[in-house]
Amino acid sequence: MRKSRLLPVNLLMLVLILGMDVVYMTAGGLGTKAVTSILFVITGLINLACCVKNKTDLKFPLWMVIALTAAMLGDILLGINFYLGTAVFAIGHVFYFVSYCMLIRFSRRDFLCGICIFAAALCIILFVPFLEFGGALMQGVCCAYAFIISFMLGKAVSNLSQDRRALYRILAIGSILFFFSDLMLVLDQFGGIPNTGYLCLGTYYPGQFLLAFSLFSYAGMKADQ
Repeated sequence: MRKSRLLPVNLLMLVLILGMDVVYMTAGGLGTKAVTSILFVITGLINLACCVKNKTDLKFPLWMVIALTAAMLGDILLGINFYLGTAVFAIGHVFYFVSYCMLIRFSRRDFLCGICIFAAALCIILFVPFLEFGGALMQGVCCAYAFIISFMLGKAVSNLSQDRRALYRILAIGSILFFFSDLMLVLDQFGGIPNTGYLCLGTYYPGQFLLAFSLFSYAGMKADQ
Protein backbone atom coordinates (compact mmCIF):
# COMPACT_ATOMS: atom_id res chain seq x y z
CA MET A 1 0.00 0.00 0.00
CA ARG A 2 1.37 3.41 -0.94
CA LYS A 3 2.20 5.84 1.82
CA SER A 4 -0.18 8.41 0.29
CA ARG A 5 -3.03 5.92 0.62
CA LEU A 6 -2.01 4.91 4.11
CA LEU A 7 -2.69 8.29 5.72
CA PRO A 8 -6.47 8.15 5.04
CA VAL A 9 -6.47 4.58 6.36
CA ASN A 10 -4.84 5.79 9.58
CA LEU A 11 -7.38 8.59 9.87
CA LEU A 12 -10.18 6.06 9.42
CA MET A 13 -8.69 3.87 12.15
CA LEU A 14 -8.49 6.92 14.43
CA VAL A 15 -12.18 7.66 13.86
CA LEU A 16 -13.06 4.03 14.59
CA ILE A 17 -10.94 3.96 17.75
CA LEU A 18 -12.39 7.22 19.06
CA GLY A 19 -15.91 6.07 18.22
CA MET A 20 -15.46 2.78 20.05
CA ASP A 21 -13.83 4.65 22.92
CA VAL A 22 -16.98 6.76 23.29
CA VAL A 23 -19.16 3.65 23.10
CA TYR A 24 -17.10 1.98 25.81
CA MET A 25 -17.20 5.06 28.05
CA THR A 26 -20.98 5.23 27.77
CA ALA A 27 -22.02 1.57 27.58
CA GLY A 28 -19.07 -0.39 28.98
CA GLY A 29 -18.58 -4.06 28.25
CA LEU A 30 -15.47 -6.21 27.97
CA GLY A 31 -16.24 -6.99 24.33
CA THR A 32 -16.32 -3.29 23.43
CA LYS A 33 -13.03 -2.75 25.23
CA ALA A 34 -11.48 -5.70 23.39
CA VAL A 35 -12.60 -4.42 19.98
CA THR A 36 -11.24 -0.93 20.72
CA SER A 37 -7.88 -2.38 21.75
CA ILE A 38 -7.72 -4.67 18.73
CA LEU A 39 -8.21 -1.62 16.50
CA PHE A 40 -4.98 0.06 17.63
CA VAL A 41 -3.08 -3.20 17.11
CA ILE A 42 -4.51 -3.43 13.59
CA THR A 43 -3.36 0.17 13.03
CA GLY A 44 0.14 -0.86 14.04
CA LEU A 45 0.09 -3.89 11.75
CA ILE A 46 -1.09 -1.79 8.80
CA ASN A 47 1.77 0.63 9.32
CA LEU A 48 4.21 -2.24 9.89
CA ALA A 49 3.30 -3.47 6.40
CA CYS A 50 4.33 -0.07 5.06
CA CYS A 51 7.69 -0.39 6.81
CA VAL A 52 8.19 -3.86 5.35
CA LYS A 53 7.32 -2.69 1.83
CA ASN A 54 9.73 0.24 2.12
CA LYS A 55 12.43 -2.19 3.31
CA THR A 56 13.23 -0.10 6.36
CA ASP A 57 15.05 -1.38 9.44
CA LEU A 58 12.38 -3.40 11.26
CA LYS A 59 13.80 -3.49 14.80
CA PHE A 60 11.76 -0.51 16.02
CA PRO A 61 8.51 -1.43 14.17
CA LEU A 62 8.54 -5.06 15.35
CA TRP A 63 9.12 -4.14 18.99
CA MET A 64 6.40 -1.50 18.73
CA VAL A 65 3.86 -4.00 17.38
CA ILE A 66 4.78 -6.45 20.15
CA ALA A 67 4.28 -3.65 22.69
CA LEU A 68 0.91 -2.71 21.19
CA THR A 69 -0.17 -6.35 21.36
CA ALA A 70 0.85 -6.57 25.02
CA ALA A 71 -1.09 -3.37 25.73
CA MET A 72 -4.14 -4.87 24.04
CA LEU A 73 -3.89 -8.03 26.14
CA GLY A 74 -3.29 -6.03 29.33
CA ASP A 75 -6.30 -3.86 28.60
CA ILE A 76 -8.54 -6.88 28.17
CA LEU A 77 -7.13 -8.77 31.15
CA LEU A 78 -7.48 -5.70 33.37
CA GLY A 79 -11.24 -6.16 33.14
CA ILE A 80 -10.88 -9.77 34.31
CA ASN A 81 -8.14 -9.61 36.94
CA PHE A 82 -6.48 -6.33 37.99
CA TYR A 83 -3.17 -7.94 39.03
CA LEU A 84 -2.85 -9.97 35.83
CA GLY A 85 -3.78 -7.03 33.63
CA THR A 86 -1.28 -4.79 35.42
CA ALA A 87 1.48 -7.38 34.99
CA VAL A 88 0.87 -7.68 31.24
CA PHE A 89 0.70 -3.90 30.89
CA ALA A 90 4.04 -3.64 32.71
CA ILE A 91 5.57 -6.13 30.26
CA GLY A 92 4.14 -4.01 27.44
CA HIS A 93 5.89 -0.93 28.82
CA VAL A 94 9.17 -2.83 28.78
CA PHE A 95 8.55 -3.56 25.09
CA TYR A 96 7.77 0.11 24.41
CA PHE A 97 10.98 1.06 26.19
CA VAL A 98 12.98 -1.42 24.11
CA SER A 99 11.40 -0.11 20.90
CA TYR A 100 12.49 3.43 21.83
CA CYS A 101 16.00 2.13 22.47
CA MET A 102 16.01 0.74 18.91
CA LEU A 103 15.84 4.36 17.72
CA ILE A 104 18.37 5.94 20.09
CA ARG A 105 20.58 3.94 22.42
CA PHE A 106 19.97 4.08 26.16
CA SER A 107 21.99 6.80 27.87
CA ARG A 108 22.48 8.46 31.22
CA ARG A 109 20.02 11.16 30.15
CA ASP A 110 17.34 8.50 29.73
CA PHE A 111 18.07 7.20 33.23
CA LEU A 112 17.84 10.66 34.77
CA CYS A 113 14.55 11.40 33.01
CA GLY A 114 13.11 8.09 34.17
CA ILE A 115 14.22 8.60 37.77
CA CYS A 116 12.74 12.11 37.92
CA ILE A 117 9.37 10.92 36.59
CA PHE A 118 9.40 7.92 38.93
CA ALA A 119 10.14 10.14 41.93
CA ALA A 120 7.08 12.27 41.12
CA ALA A 121 4.90 9.17 40.60
CA LEU A 122 6.15 7.64 43.85
CA CYS A 123 5.27 10.79 45.78
CA ILE A 124 1.70 10.54 44.47
CA ILE A 125 1.34 6.85 45.34
CA LEU A 126 2.91 7.10 48.79
CA PHE A 127 1.89 10.51 50.07
CA VAL A 128 -1.42 11.59 48.51
CA PRO A 129 -3.71 11.16 51.55
CA PHE A 130 -6.98 10.27 49.81
CA LEU A 131 -5.56 7.29 47.90
CA GLU A 132 -6.65 4.03 49.54
CA PHE A 133 -4.90 0.95 48.14
CA GLY A 134 -6.39 -1.50 50.61
CA GLY A 135 -3.06 -2.88 51.69
CA ALA A 136 0.67 -2.90 51.13
CA LEU A 137 0.50 -5.47 48.31
CA MET A 138 -1.57 -3.32 45.97
CA GLN A 139 0.45 -0.22 46.83
CA GLY A 140 3.66 -2.14 46.10
CA VAL A 141 2.27 -3.33 42.77
CA CYS A 142 1.46 0.26 41.84
CA CYS A 143 4.95 1.40 42.82
CA ALA A 144 6.58 -1.32 40.71
CA TYR A 145 4.34 -0.47 37.78
CA ALA A 146 5.11 3.24 38.19
CA PHE A 147 8.83 2.44 38.03
CA ILE A 148 8.45 0.68 34.69
CA ILE A 149 6.14 3.19 33.02
CA SER A 150 8.28 6.09 34.26
CA PHE A 151 11.30 4.77 32.40
CA MET A 152 9.17 4.19 29.29
CA LEU A 153 8.03 7.81 29.40
CA GLY A 154 11.47 9.05 30.39
CA LYS A 155 13.03 7.39 27.36
CA ALA A 156 10.42 8.92 25.01
CA VAL A 157 10.98 12.39 26.44
CA SER A 158 14.75 11.98 26.40
CA ASN A 159 14.66 10.86 22.75
CA LEU A 160 12.65 13.95 21.86
CA SER A 161 15.20 16.17 23.57
CA GLN A 162 17.83 14.70 21.24
CA ASP A 163 15.81 14.58 18.02
CA ARG A 164 12.88 16.92 17.29
CA ARG A 165 11.58 15.20 14.17
CA ALA A 166 7.90 14.25 13.89
CA LEU A 167 8.45 10.61 14.87
CA TYR A 168 9.87 11.55 18.26
CA ARG A 169 7.14 14.11 18.90
CA ILE A 170 4.47 11.51 18.16
CA LEU A 171 6.13 8.98 20.46
CA ALA A 172 6.52 11.51 23.27
CA ILE A 173 2.89 12.68 23.06
CA GLY A 174 1.61 9.11 22.89
CA SER A 175 3.72 8.12 25.89
CA ILE A 176 2.59 11.16 27.88
CA LEU A 177 -1.06 10.32 27.17
CA PHE A 178 -0.41 6.72 28.24
CA PHE A 179 1.20 7.87 31.50
CA PHE A 180 -1.57 10.38 32.19
CA SER A 181 -4.19 7.71 31.50
CA ASP A 182 -2.63 5.38 34.07
CA LEU A 183 -2.47 8.22 36.58
CA MET A 184 -6.18 8.83 36.07
CA LEU A 185 -6.79 5.10 36.54
CA VAL A 186 -5.05 5.24 39.91
CA LEU A 187 -7.12 8.26 40.97
CA ASP A 188 -10.28 6.51 39.78
CA GLN A 189 -9.62 3.09 41.28
CA PHE A 190 -8.03 4.12 44.56
CA GLY A 191 -9.15 7.71 45.06
CA GLY A 192 -12.72 7.60 43.81
CA ILE A 193 -12.36 11.01 42.15
CA PRO A 194 -15.31 11.76 39.84
CA ASN A 195 -14.74 11.70 36.07
CA THR A 196 -11.17 10.39 36.30
CA GLY A 197 -12.37 7.18 34.66
CA TYR A 198 -13.47 9.18 31.62
CA LEU A 199 -10.14 11.00 31.56
CA CYS A 200 -8.38 7.64 31.72
CA LEU A 201 -10.22 6.23 28.72
CA GLY A 202 -10.27 9.54 26.86
CA THR A 203 -6.46 9.67 26.81
CA TYR A 204 -5.52 5.98 26.72
CA TYR A 205 -6.88 5.03 23.30
CA PRO A 206 -5.70 8.22 21.52
CA GLY A 207 -2.28 7.61 23.07
CA GLN A 208 -2.22 4.05 21.77
CA PHE A 209 -3.26 5.24 18.33
CA LEU A 210 -0.36 7.70 18.26
CA LEU A 211 2.09 4.96 19.20
CA ALA A 212 0.70 2.78 16.41
CA PHE A 213 0.75 5.76 14.02
CA SER A 214 4.42 6.35 14.85
CA LEU A 215 5.24 3.46 12.51
CA PHE A 216 3.75 5.46 9.63
CA SER A 217 5.98 8.40 10.57
CA TYR A 218 8.96 6.09 10.91
CA ALA A 219 8.44 4.69 7.41
CA GLY A 220 8.25 8.22 6.02
CA MET A 221 11.34 9.33 7.91
CA LYS A 222 13.35 6.39 6.61
CA ALA A 223 12.11 6.95 3.05
CA ASP A 224 13.36 10.55 3.17
CA GLN A 225 16.85 9.57 4.29
